[in-house]
Amino acid sequence: MTQPIRIGLLRLVDSAPIVVAKARGLFRDQGIDVQIVIEPSWANIADKLTYGLLDAAVMLPPLALAACAGLRGPKARMVVPMSLSRGGNAIVVSNAIAASLADGDPRPRPRLLNWLRSQPTRPRFAVVHAFSTHNLLLRYWLASGGADPDRDIETVVIPPETVVAALAEGSIAGFCAGAPWGDVAEREAAGRVLIGTSAIWPFHPEKCLCFHEGWANANPRSLHRLLRAVLLAQIRCDLPEEAPAIAALLADPDGLRLPVDSSLAALPGGSGIESIRFHTREAWFPAHAHAVWFLGQMVRWGWLDGRTDLNGLAAAVYRPDLLAPAVEREGVYPAAGLPALEGTAMLPLPGDDAFSSNGRDRR
Repeated sequence: MTQPIRIGLLRLVDSAPIVVAKARGLFRDQGIDVQIVIEPSWANIADKLTYGLLDAAVMLPPLALAACAGLRGPKARMVVPMSLSRGGNAIVVSNAIAASLADGDPRPRPRLLNWLRSQPTRPRFAVVHAFSTHNLLLRYWLASGGADPDRDIETVVIPPETVVAALAEGSIAGFCAGAPWGDVAEREAAGRVLIGTSAIWPFHPEKCLCFHEGWANANPRSLHRLLRAVLLAQIRCDLPEEAPAIAALLADPDGLRLPVDSSLAALPGGSGIESIRFHTREAWFPAHAHAVWFLGQMVRWGWLDGRTDLNGLAAAVYRPDLLAPAVEREGVYPAAGLPALEGTAMLPLPGDDAFSSNGRDRR
């Protein structure tokens, strides 16, 4: 009997395409059996994927790149043939901090930076992993305003599903995490959303679908079928009329157990400050330029050797060639065609005007 394909994920709204593909029979229609494995942290996801205990996972793109660069142990063998979502994260602060920032200035960053400079010790902010979109975007946003994330805040790592409790108990001043946790913080009166990360980088790449390279190489037909199923699920997840049913799937007590209202707010057509895109704007495409930007930020903060061949590493991990047959088969090519997308990267990247020659921001 064929072993099921093991896909790891966390309790987050942007896991929706995998949940939908499983619940709506899209994997079954492709003749594949998928087992969803819910993990407690990104570290668990990365470790299990590295050592082949998972075949694939909903993954943080910077974490996949960092693992393949050898930044968390021996170099991992992973490939990213598909991007899964765009946007969806929020920077949240405690109610006390939010109240102190209410000075009439509508711009959140200057108010927060002024507050940071007034503190006798570094406030503690949580991110979901050191090598996360959340950490890189939070750092980029603070540094663009003149702060130094290594000196002006203390950064700690907390799994996304526990950040609200940490904020409520006062062990952190704020966090940057994915949906639904920013909305949950507000609904539970634990904190206030300061800004959605799509205000930093519009429709930024967020989660990807990452595979153990050995599994992908050994199972090209199953990989192709799985990618086709997820592409179809992404289309459904982007339809506002599907949002209530998808939120209900995410709330399944035998599944992710996410709060219905907060999940609904983050789905397309929802009322949340940060809406996730799953298909539109070519959200499925793993752009080389995005990978290079993430790697460049790792160089900027001294995590990655500046002599690293960023383009070579990005090309080894980001593999749109593995996705192209599935995109063609399902007829979701944009008018420009897939090769043209690789050149344009679809979306604007945050500019480099705040960078100095050594990669740190100018003062």
